[in-house]
Amino acid sequence: MFSCALVLFFALTGITLNHAEWFGQSARQSQVKGRIEPAWVKADDAHIAKLEIVEHLRGAHGVKGAMSDFRTDEDQCVVSFKGPGYTADAFITRATGEYELTEMRMGLVAIMNDLHKGRDTGRAWSWFIDISSVLLALVSLTGLLLIAWIKRHRFNGYVVAIAGTAVVCLIYLLAVP
Repeated sequence: MFSCALVLFFALTGITLNHAEWFGQSARQSQVKGRIEPAWVKADDAHIAKLEIVEHLRGAHGVKGAMSDFRTDEDQCVVSFKGPGYTADAFITRATGEYELTEMRMGLVAIMNDLHKGRDTGRAWSWFIDISSVLLALVSLTGLLLIAWIKRHRFNGYVVAIAGTAVVCLIYLLAVP
């Protein structure tokens, strides 16, 4: 039954990935301005208070997702966060500590699509996808092996399996550029 839930999830998200235009875009973008301690960003690049900056953004604005990038140059720092269906970028002026945070929440369909692809989901979800793939492969192999013991349907079962494989190969060869 667990495999049924997995098949349903990956089947539905396969449709949402293939036909995103059917589901519309419910993205919400917001921008806020704020200020952090200028001392956190005025130090040399090796001593910038990255942890304090990230925790300030999370606490003050509810930023979520994993920090994906922290770039610095002479004039500014850029902190980026990514998660399923979510991005946030903070542009911090080093001289004053003032920043502008742009946050994009893309909605439930985008979250499901990112979960399907494993994009910006972290190590635990990556393991979940791997375990799900192994489980689904075992279910498929079990079905192929079980048909061998059902004499009445063995021949037809293998014919359908071979025909299905041939159809997939033909579609790839003839229809995929």
